[in-house]
Amino acid sequence: MSLDLEKIFTYHPPTGDQAERCESIRTAGKYMATLVLERCSSNRESTIAIRKIEEAVMWANAAIARNEQ
Repeated sequence: MSLDLEKIFTYHPPTGDQAERCESIRTAGKYMATLVLERCSSNRESTIAIRKIEEAVMWANAAIARNEQ
């Protein structure tokens, strides 16, 4: 397995409409996390659900930032 450490550990400033697209993903993630907080009881599983939403937002935004330069 070959890892491109330069790509992984380099800041990728947004270009074009990337910032807007990343923001829309963050907004959707916040909405989903809010639903989890409102509709689920507070427990281990709901905490994991929110963490996974956070992770999904991070990876989606990384997909935009790292691969569209």
